[in-house]
Amino acid sequence: MNVTTASSPETTEFEYEPYDNENGAGNVCEYEQHGISFLPVIYSLFFVVGLLGNVLVLWVIIFGVKLRSMSDVCLLNLAIADLLLVCSLPFLAHQARDQWAFGDAMCKMVLGAYHIGFYCGIFFIILMSIDRYLAIVHAVYAMKARTLTFGMIAAAVTWFAGFLASFPDIIFLKVETDRSSQKSICGASLVNETATGNRHFWTIFGLFKMNILGLLIPMTIMCFCYAQIIWKLLHTQSSKKQSIRLVLIVVAVYFCCWMPYSLASFFRALELIKVLHSCRISNDIRLALQVTQAIAYSHSCLNPILYVFVGERFRKNLLRLMSRAPCRVCRVMKTLIPSDRGRMSSTYSTSTTGDERSNAI
Repeated sequence: MNVTTASSPETTEFEYEPYDNENGAGNVCEYEQHGISFLPVIYSLFFVVGLLGNVLVLWVIIFGVKLRSMSDVCLLNLAIADLLLVCSLPFLAHQARDQWAFGDAMCKMVLGAYHIGFYCGIFFIILMSIDRYLAIVHAVYAMKARTLTFGMIAAAVTWFAGFLASFPDIIFLKVETDRSSQKSICGASLVNETATGNRHFWTIFGLFKMNILGLLIPMTIMCFCYAQIIWKLLHTQSSKKQSIRLVLIVVAVYFCCWMPYSLASFFRALELIKVLHSCRISNDIRLALQVTQAIAYSHSCLNPILYVFVGERFRKNLLRLMSRAPCRVCRVMKTLIPSDRGRMSSTYSTSTTGDERSNAI
């Protein structure tokens, strides 16, 4: 029987454990199959939107922007990390509807990419927040540090950090047969029949690791960086209210997408250490994990939307590429994209070089 860690797709079955029923006697908790009704549809939708959106980002950055700064490198790698995550969604959709039917090797490959993309996406958002902070608050002193070369080095370090953060989850990835439904399930199996305590240690470790690396540290860094950015914009003659709204949108979107899932994972950890111990609560936590993880996945789809409708520089390059494209679909899409939004995303203010001003989210 497999027990999943926090960052594993929570479409797998939790281990059946004895819980106290209303009469105080021990009883085996049976979990309701809530995810079958909505997870396949949501995952499929997020896959289509996330794939198209992030491929569009890659197209603009590679052929339009052509990697001129550290910011461009961050955007490129964030799109790649998001693609790693969204490309796992069709497999997870099939597993949520039926079972894992793609073998053990694909289980390790698909969910391994999911874990790495999960953490790398978060780390690149942190890197982009630091980049914006340096660009606005320490623009003069940071010009030498925000070069293309430094951006590539920072990207390589970020990928390595994301790879390390995915451990020990990716070590335990395997396909097992669920004891209750007799279905094949792909997940991080931490079961060791001779060491139950070891199993719970790694499961709880994974849950708290996701909360710390996936929410606490990113939110702390982002709040500090954007608080300094807002303070700087408010105390400059050319401060723009629209720029302040933009940085608040970035923090709000990230917070709304990931906070619910982190809270649900935290309650799952409390369940494992027996702070919460009832069948009803366990079923509620399982449903909450499925719903909130689907919300968290939407962040990979929202990033490209923020680029197009908020990032002025990105939008201009997209419109220019669509004008040159020989396809009619591109020309139709061009009419749906606002061509001028009053320099809304001039987040880098007048202290930034013209080439990097109004950069993406």
